[in-house]
Amino acid sequence: MSEQSGLTVPNDEVLVERRDGVQVITINRPAARNALNAAVAHAVAAAVDELDADDELRAGILTGAGGVFSAGMDLKAFLKGEQPGLPGRGLCGITRTPPRKPMIAAVEGWALAGGFELVLACDLVVAARGARFGVPEVKRSLVAAAGGALELANRVPRALAMEMLLTGDPIDAARAEAAGLVNQVVDDGAALDAGLGLAGRITGNGPLGVAASKRIVLEAPDWGADRWDRQDEIVAAVMNSQDAREGASAFAEKRAPVWTGA
Repeated sequence: MSEQSGLTVPNDEVLVERRDGVQVITINRPAARNALNAAVAHAVAAAVDELDADDELRAGILTGAGGVFSAGMDLKAFLKGEQPGLPGRGLCGITRTPPRKPMIAAVEGWALAGGFELVLACDLVVAARGARFGVPEVKRSLVAAAGGALELANRVPRALAMEMLLTGDPIDAARAEAAGLVNQVVDDGAALDAGLGLAGRITGNGPLGVAASKRIVLEAPDWGADRWDRQDEIVAAVMNSQDAREGASAFAEKRAPVWTGA
C-alpha cells in the first residue's frame, strides 16, 4: 500500500482517497462492470479497516468507477476458485461486520447481486437517476446470501423485498428512494459529489456521538427488555467525554466545536 498526493492505492482495482476526513473507496474495474474478485474484496476490507483505525477519518464513501457501482461477484474469478468474501466478515469484509464509522454508498448505474449487497451494508445511499438496484440470484437458481435475503426487508417494505428477491427484477432509483432505501437521488454523474456533501454533514458532528448512534441503531434490534439499560451503557461514555463538554462550551460561546474524539 502506497500513498501519493493523498491517494492510497492498495491495488489498481480499488482506489482509496482521503478528502477532508472522508475515505472515498472506489472499485476500479469498469471494464468488468466493477465485478468483485478476491483482490477487490481484500482491498476494500483493508480500506475499511483504515477508516475505523484512523481518528482523522470520520466517514467513508463506497462507489464504483466508470458509471457503474458493481455488477456483483466476478464469475470468471469464481470459476478459478476465488471468493470475494472474507471469513467471518462477509463480502468485501463489510456485509457481516460493517465499519464502526458511517459508510455512504454513492451509486451510479447498476448495483446488482453482490454489488447491491454492498449497498445494503452501507448506512446511507446516494443514487444517480439512472441507478438500478437488484438481486437477480434466483434467475440462476441461487440465493442472495451475502446480505440480500437477510437484510433487504430491514431496509424496504417486506412486499418490495419479496418482489425483488423472488422475481430477481431490479428497481430504479426513484422507486428505491420512495421505498426508503435511497436518501437522495441526483443527476447522473453527481452521486459521488452528493455523497461527499452528505459525508460533510456527518463529519462536522462529534465522532463519539456519531459512532454511538450508529451502534445503537445496528444493535438495538437484537436487544430485549433491557434495551434501555444497554443503550445507557453506550451513551454514558459519550456523555462523560471531553467532546460532550466541548460541544456544550462551543454552543454557549457561539463558536465551532473542536472535536478530539475523547
